[in-house]
Amino acid sequence: MQATSFEPVALLGAIPPGTANASTKDVATSSSPAATDQVRYLTVSVNGVQIFYREAGRKEAPTILLLHGFPTSSQMFRELIPRLAVKYHVVAPDYPGYGYSEMPDRTKFSYTFANYAELMDKFTQAVGLDHFAVYVMDYGAPVGYRLALKNPERVTAFIVQNGNAYEEGLEAFWDPIKAYWRTGAPKEREALRWLTTIKATEWQYTNGAKDTSLVSPDAWTLDQARMDRPGNADIQLDLLFDYRTNVPLYPQFQVYFREHKPPMLIVWGKNDEIFPPAGAVPYQRDLPDVEVHMLDAGHFALETNGGEMAQTILAFLDKSLPPV
Repeated sequence: MQATSFEPVALLGAIPPGTANASTKDVATSSSPAATDQVRYLTVSVNGVQIFYREAGRKEAPTILLLHGFPTSSQMFRELIPRLAVKYHVVAPDYPGYGYSEMPDRTKFSYTFANYAELMDKFTQAVGLDHFAVYVMDYGAPVGYRLALKNPERVTAFIVQNGNAYEEGLEAFWDPIKAYWRTGAPKEREALRWLTTIKATEWQYTNGAKDTSLVSPDAWTLDQARMDRPGNADIQLDLLFDYRTNVPLYPQFQVYFREHKPPMLIVWGKNDEIFPPAGAVPYQRDLPDVEVHMLDAGHFALETNGGEMAQTILAFLDKSLPPV
């Protein structure tokens, strides 16, 4: 789904001709306290690319920027957003090629973490975010940390959920990916194509989950539907190859932690095979005051432990962010 407007617009579905502007204005300007946790679905043009995002909460409240991982989108935060929006302003974008954001042709658009970080920087400016806490998960970690390196004064805190910044966190799961990094060859690339299949996507959601009945099949089904678009699997393989560019930045991320000492909360699914607990422990070397919660959950911990995580996040933000 792509919007054609070049200003933030509400995605309202089928609207009778001649009424779209009025309806959009009504939604965008609603400030009823009873509706602060209601989510708006919007798009904005950034560098000519339509970026979809979810937004909720009072805009005058401190902002939390939610950065998703692979192979999902802002939909992974669908239940967390209203839980946080009762007290905070919450914004969750989809990267290009994910969710409902535009998917430019890979021959004309650079699907790299450097470009994603640049786009997210410009996205925050486009939607008027001056200062924000950042929730990072999976791919969201290198995007968020690159953003912080560029704008350390704008980042007020970090919430880290299975997001890596240390080589200790790249265990056995990453061995075939590292082989691809070493060669960039078609053989190693094709060996990873299984990661774009429905079997792999469902596995990411259910592996390590203590109670899989709490994991909505809607989540992996939507993720897979977006990944099954023609050409998207090769975008994912491009990004898996480019992930290698994050590893040399790990020392810079760590220097940033030590020098700027951002308040940090770690809520980590300890049963995750992709980003295992070994990746969570080293944060304590650089941030002795980091608050760490290891959850009996897998990669997508929000699916099974969302209520617990929301309470922990709210308590952390209440003591870490300046009052409004």
